[in-house]
Amino acid sequence: MTETPQMDEITRLAQGVRDALSDSMVDRLTGTAGNALEVVDKLNEPDIRDGLSTLLDAVGTMHRTGALQTVIDAVYMLHAMRSAATDSMVDRAFAFIEHMANNLGTEDLATLAHEAKGALEDAIDSCNIPGGGGGLMGTMRMLSQKDTQEALRFMLSFSCAFKKRAVVLGKSPQA
Repeated sequence: MTETPQMDEITRLAQGVRDALSDSMVDRLTGTAGNALEVVDKLNEPDIRDGLSTLLDAVGTMHRTGALQTVIDAVYMLHAMRSAATDSMVDRAFAFIEHMANNLGTEDLATLAHEAKGALEDAIDSCNIPGGGGGLMGTMRMLSQKDTQEALRFMLSFSCAFKKRAVVLGKSPQA
């Protein structure tokens, strides 16, 4: 049986490959081929196939809208932050978060927030009363009321006390 010139070339190519490959190279090639077949087999599972199809559709949509670049930029930023963060920075950040959670998660603060919300709602309701009048005379009538004077005294007292505490904390220059 005579070989055609094409078959002769293929035979010589196969012989050259066989001669060039060492046993370890053949082992790696068979391992890689086996892994590739496992991946292909996994891709034939309906859940995996549907999931990948959905993922690829989403990647296409994200690319068309420019969101894909935003996601990539966010990943780069997170990586840069992680690379730049030292152990002491992470420790201080967690200590700060713990401190804030301990201070803000108190029952007193929750009660204060609830009462402040109620006071704001009451103030909104009382300001929406029609016929309150305006102008200089309306303002003079309002200032002559006992409740208004008490509220102004309270606000003045509160702001003075707040200013004193801010000076203690070093947040405001002393007057």
